[in-house]
Amino acid sequence: MWSQCVGLFFIGTFLALSKGDSVHTNNWAVIVCSSRYWFNYRHVSNALSIYRSVKRLGIPDSQIILMLADDIACNARNPLPGTIFNSAGERLNVYGDDVEVDYRGYEVTVENVIRVLTGRVPLTLTDKKSRLTMKDN
Repeated sequence: MWSQCVGLFFIGTFLALSKGDSVHTNNWAVIVCSSRYWFNYRHVSNALSIYRSVKRLGIPDSQIILMLADDIACNARNPLPGTIFNSAGERLNVYGDDVEVDYRGYEVTVENVIRVLTGRVPLTLTDKKSRLTMKDN
């Protein structure tokens, strides 16, 4: 079901990463968490963990599109506001200062995911990263 999925699409290849090459000119990641509400905390945590991993692999924020349907970090039930942890031991806050959420809340829809992947973003969302393009294209 769409409302309970966390999706990750890699556009490009990470073959160069396994060989130790850190030059990435056209690798993109689209990370989608469409889950809402506090009881889906782990879905948001998983998406943010993937986001951190992709950044550590060398993909810049300008080539990562992060879509989160709920702002768990600011939820009234969160005992530590402004934080999201990827484990019960609260060792790693995956919602740090360097997280750049491109689509949030009700902007996260099936239609917008398809629009992002095809480059057909409406004018109301033009300030967002709208399409996956090749450099100098």
